[in-house]
Amino acid sequence: MSTPTPADKFSFGLWTVGWPGRDPFGDATRPDLDVVEAVHRLAELGAYGLSFHDDDLFGFAATEREKQIGRLQGALQETGLVIPMVTTNLFSHPVFKDGGLTSNDRGVRRFALRKVLRNIELAAELGAKVYVLWGGREGSEYDTAKDVRAALDRYREAMNLLTQFVTDRGYDIRFALEPKPNEPRGDILLPTIGHALGFISTLDQPDLVGLNPEVGHEQMAGLNFVHGIAQALWQGKLFHIDLNGQRGIKYDQDLVFGHGDLMNAFALVDLLESAGYDGPRHFDYKPSRTEDITGVWDSARANMATYLLLRDRARAFRADPEVQEALAVAGVAELGKPTLNAGESYEDLMKDDSFDPDKAGERGYGFVRLNQLALEHLAGAR
Repeated sequence: MSTPTPADKFSFGLWTVGWPGRDPFGDATRPDLDVVEAVHRLAELGAYGLSFHDDDLFGFAATEREKQIGRLQGALQETGLVIPMVTTNLFSHPVFKDGGLTSNDRGVRRFALRKVLRNIELAAELGAKVYVLWGGREGSEYDTAKDVRAALDRYREAMNLLTQFVTDRGYDIRFALEPKPNEPRGDILLPTIGHALGFISTLDQPDLVGLNPEVGHEQMAGLNFVHGIAQALWQGKLFHIDLNGQRGIKYDQDLVFGHGDLMNAFALVDLLESAGYDGPRHFDYKPSRTEDITGVWDSARANMATYLLLRDRARAFRADPEVQEALAVAGVAELGKPTLNAGESYEDLMKDDSFDPDKAGERGYGFVRLNQLALEHLAGAR
């Protein structure tokens, strides 16, 4: 099996390996993790980058902001790790109980924007190219409590301000919205990839705003993550991606990548690699509360190992002559051929009555055989 290297562009959130195991029903099961240790351990494992929220690094009060930034920069210089993405915590402090950018309280919205703007400056200083915005508190539990149309106006106002800010400052940063259907709010604004894409089209500078989809978030809504990523790629909007594992429609589990719907994970890796996606493979997961600090690094290693294993399996699948023959029978490549002939008009199409629907209806596509071949490659049986 392949060994992770920085060329694989594997990155981790500081909030992932640094999660102490605290949840709504239980206290922390591990001590806090220092950022310098996180950088060094990830570098030793072959990771490429580290991402963080502002509060992850220096806390909400930011009493040691400059000191912590300096310690992070020192660790980056010592290891060669980079900061590909930065984000802002607009969800932990009680002030954000009704959201940040879309809170009903105008003062909260202004405070949230200032917090984001200051952190964008830090992101630019550290060389980050993507700035993620997860609206975990942007939403409601009660339909009567939130004017959703006004909330979307405020969301758009905020994004227009942020894109103008990076344009005026000359920062080489793009924004990535992270959709999620629910939890911690009952209903979150922009809950799916489709919602977010529709919203982006209304912005002043839509070219600067794309997506950071997460495996579990789409699967929590009962959606096919591979389909969502394919559409994001098709629209040129996959700016970043969060990889983890999820087992069905339930709370956000944040399992190790592949430790959920493994077949969908296989298809996802196949898509990312064949499409030439060149951004970070970012793991947004939580090491289980059952693990000690050794288990934290075992889980970080497991994310990368699973991706590389699936990449190897996907390459073998594509190179298999029997698979290539099954793909041809299924007509997978045929879908890439335009439906109309070159120069053909709708009038020409309407005159063409050569197609025999009854005969075509007898065709078998062999999709089951093709999927079985994928499963056998995934299982290492081929």
